[in-house]
Amino acid sequence: MVDLFTPVSSLPLCYNHPAMMDVLKNPVNWSTFVNRPALGMYPPGDWAQRLRSTLLAVAPAGHQQVITMGCGSCSVENGLKAMFMKFMRVRRGGAPYTQEEMDSSLRNQLPGSPNLSVLSFSNALHGRTMGCLALTHSKWQMKVDFPALDWPIADFPNLRYPLDEFKEENRKEEERCLAMVEDLILKGDQNGMAVAGIVVESIQAEGGDQFASANFFQGLRDITNKKGIGLLMDEVQTGCGVTGKFWAHEHFNLTDSPDVVTFSKKMLTGGFYNKDSFRPQESNRIFNTWVGDPSKVILLEAVVKEMTRSNLIGQVNVTGEHLLSELKNMQARYPSILHKARGLGTFCSVDFCDTETRDNTVNKLRQRGMNTGVCGTTTLRFRPALTFLPRHVDIFMGHFDAVLADVTK
Repeated sequence: MVDLFTPVSSLPLCYNHPAMMDVLKNPVNWSTFVNRPALGMYPPGDWAQRLRSTLLAVAPAGHQQVITMGCGSCSVENGLKAMFMKFMRVRRGGAPYTQEEMDSSLRNQLPGSPNLSVLSFSNALHGRTMGCLALTHSKWQMKVDFPALDWPIADFPNLRYPLDEFKEENRKEEERCLAMVEDLILKGDQNGMAVAGIVVESIQAEGGDQFASANFFQGLRDITNKKGIGLLMDEVQTGCGVTGKFWAHEHFNLTDSPDVVTFSKKMLTGGFYNKDSFRPQESNRIFNTWVGDPSKVILLEAVVKEMTRSNLIGQVNVTGEHLLSELKNMQARYPSILHKARGLGTFCSVDFCDTETRDNTVNKLRQRGMNTGVCGTTTLRFRPALTFLPRHVDIFMGHFDAVLADVTK
């Protein structure tokens, strides 16, 4: 099969890459693979150096703090904790916890369990754990039957395409959404449920590959700085070079980098970066038995080296430009079926006229050996490995054209 989706966007170098196989064959690494340590209590002696040569070597600007986790959901979940702790530390002026705060927290009561919230956006998906479900608004199957925190939800911009034909309309749409964000923060202050931070995806993936402009994200950064609250950028799907930069938010030219950046998927390990001021001040505040898996970081080390050796991010830009160009060509050939072709790097997608036609197309493509993915209600999405090449695009487009021609009969 030609895999344009990989296991839900999670293989950086695709299957059985020699650089990854060499990691498994190296006896130096065997102990780490066999004896998984409880990192929170007993990290291996080389753990700090492993982090420096991998995660810290590719850290977003302004970040020298990183905590590994097991998956994307727990990365976001614990990133929220970092924002809450910072917010409350500032609120109490750096004073130590009172006995009342410590005791009341054990009963889920004020003041130890404060009335705080996090603002998220319509169509977002930040994870399936209970805290993350309060931030997830794209799939009812994930949420129904579960109690939810009553946290504010702002509209994510719904841009019109082609972008160059709707500049003014899209500008007004993003301004509307930013005004809604500010209004919800103000209402939280007035209602005694202060917003401690904002969580947003660089590109809304599961919600239908929804993009917003750099101006929108710059506006979010300005709002959070003005209000003194945290900004968590969820890069679980968009990290590791897939958009043509290592981190998608690097496209946005933010005046100040996000306070927390979460990762997983192609990074092979979950985790999050946080600015120094968001580091927990006490031990065991962000903790579990495993706190990630060193064997995945060893594999990530091979990925990072291969990305540099083979200039894979440069290759992503070349392949992505070709992929998006060909999607637009197909859109022109089949205007009754396809519209809204869009993307950054190889993080591309196109919308269909309806769900049934999309799903029928995906099934026919799979029968031809082309593995693709879906998101939203009508979107076909592409999440190939970093090693995906223009010639692979051409192979896919031949089959895509044939399937679309059959669908339109």
